[in-house]
Amino acid sequence: AADITALRDSTLAMLGRADFERLLVLHPLALNKVFAQAIFNHLRHASQAVERRHAQIFVVVPLDAGTAAHEVAQGLTRACAVFGRAYQVPPDAQSMVDPSATGAWSGKDRYDDLEEQYDFLIYEADPRSLSWAKRAFRQADQVVFVARHDGPAATGELEHLLAREPGYEMKRKHLVVLHPADADMPAGLMHWRDGRDVERVYPIRSRHVGDYARLARFLHGKAVGVVLGGGGARGFAHLGVLRALEQAGIVVDMVGGNSMGALLGAQYACGWPLDEIRDRTVRFARGGERPTLPVISIVSGRRVERDLRRMFGERTVDQSWLPFFATACNLSRACTTVQDSGPLWRAVLASNSPVGLFPPVLHKGDLLVDGAILENVPVAAMRARLGTPLEKRRGNGTVIAIDVDVRDYMGVDPAWPRLSVRRTIQGYFRRGEPASPGIGDILYRASHIGGLHQRARTMVQADHYLEPPVASFALMGYGRAEKIAEVGYRYAMQEIERWTRPATRA
Repeated sequence: AADITALRDSTLAMLGRADFERLLVLHPLALNKVFAQAIFNHLRHASQAVERRHAQIFVVVPLDAGTAAHEVAQGLTRACAVFGRAYQVPPDAQSMVDPSATGAWSGKDRYDDLEEQYDFLIYEADPRSLSWAKRAFRQADQVVFVARHDGPAATGELEHLLAREPGYEMKRKHLVVLHPADADMPAGLMHWRDGRDVERVYPIRSRHVGDYARLARFLHGKAVGVVLGGGGARGFAHLGVLRALEQAGIVVDMVGGNSMGALLGAQYACGWPLDEIRDRTVRFARGGERPTLPVISIVSGRRVERDLRRMFGERTVDQSWLPFFATACNLSRACTTVQDSGPLWRAVLASNSPVGLFPPVLHKGDLLVDGAILENVPVAAMRARLGTPLEKRRGNGTVIAIDVDVRDYMGVDPAWPRLSVRRTIQGYFRRGEPASPGIGDILYRASHIGGLHQRARTMVQADHYLEPPVASFALMGYGRAEKIAEVGYRYAMQEIERWTRPATRA
């Protein structure tokens, strides 16, 4: 026996045991073929996204009467039209519902026709008509709650009412926080999650086509996430890749990064131009750092913290129209910590604190350092965020990973009996002579060893894994930022052309 939960109002046909056994006797081969095919299809497609054969239905639910749910429904309908035929069910459709009906729709035939005609149906719930709101909710595959940025964040009566509807836990739920069209940056979003069972909170500007397009891509499983790895000055190649993506019309829906990738990704999420990001980062990197008594770390990290505070101000991680996260290695818990809330400067600082070189960043009592110890290109974190709690199959979005960490050999002359301080110092001044690695080289290599070790596994998790040819550039070569970015751009343009090239038959 098995329990089945219907996600929509449905008509149930029952076949008794005696009737089933009679059919089995009369048509044994036909029934066995049906069940065998069903099992085969399930096993064959268990790890793949399922192609829907009926319309995807969304219901837009305002959290209070003053929320412009109609605008959101309209914007979502237009954005969904990119992926197929979309239709916004007018608010007056509730007049077609028979108030005395307790199960099926009185206008069932018409709604069946709409599902056959369109790929997407967008309903608009009306808090003034609870019967219509509940019916629209029951028919929906996904629920889009809508709130005003300056409205009450507490869960309302309609939310509590819908939470008691059958199948509530099985529906994908989202929250749109509507902002004015001219808003510079969104209000903090994390408090909207309190007491709410939603996958994601989307800040959307009124009438902003791009914001609604991003919402539709997330809901449709077509969002693009870009992951930026660490690698010092070689990370400027990220800017070239981002430029290439923009020119190719590939819109980034989420950005995540570690170390240098976190620093660049945070600025990109803020909406700053790529050239400005490059210049800001060069000035930041040239600021230097003051050595300190090496009890906790070699340098104090105070200058870096000060400059990051100046760069990002009081902005929090969730105060950007483009979703962003930074990763760090949690020394206290021996795991990767994904930072998607709190001060933006602190998230970037933790991700840019190489163990031993910089002091760990404190976060709720835990010690955070550069995440490259475990994963330098945080593809797993991006894959988890593009996926959904209910549909963990591959196919939810596209992950583009950019790896600028050079996996070169670190060794010395086999004849050397030990590492030499003299050779290390001479290596800084005499080009061409074999040098002994210094403490900075050793600490950097140690902090990246985990990410290098599991690179093969990281590559498999990404849809596109880019490795710009930056090995010839020095780790600290910030003076060549423009050249490094150009190398990343040219490389990415070639890769994108290869992705989009029509397949040719052999």
